[in-house]
Amino acid sequence: MILSRTVKELGYDVREAANGREALELVAAENNLIDLVLADWNMPEMNGLDLLKQLRRNPLLASLVVVMVTTETELDHMAAALDAGANEYVMKPFSREILIEKLHLAGIHLPAVRPPAEQLQ
Repeated sequence: MILSRTVKELGYDVREAANGREALELVAAENNLIDLVLADWNMPEMNGLDLLKQLRRNPLLASLVVVMVTTETELDHMAAALDAGANEYVMKPFSREILIEKLHLAGIHLPAVRPPAEQLQ
């Protein structure tokens, strides 16, 4: 809920899913209108890593930006997510500023936020 509220404050329309399977169905139902998936590693039914792998298997969704947001801080978890195709990895707890920075690094330019000064050059 906190993540959803933060992303809404940044100017995005948000769709929420209770688990990885629901997220996969939601992305498919939106007919490629979703620009970004923020996936928690620890979700019921289908975890975030499995969701990421499913999204990357679909050629129509291969370019979808996926950011893993998780309490998993071990380097092997981060490496697994990045190897599976995550664009970025955000560890909880995080601040609004860290989320914005990670989204910019993933190529997402938020409507309500200017990019950092070094990216304006």
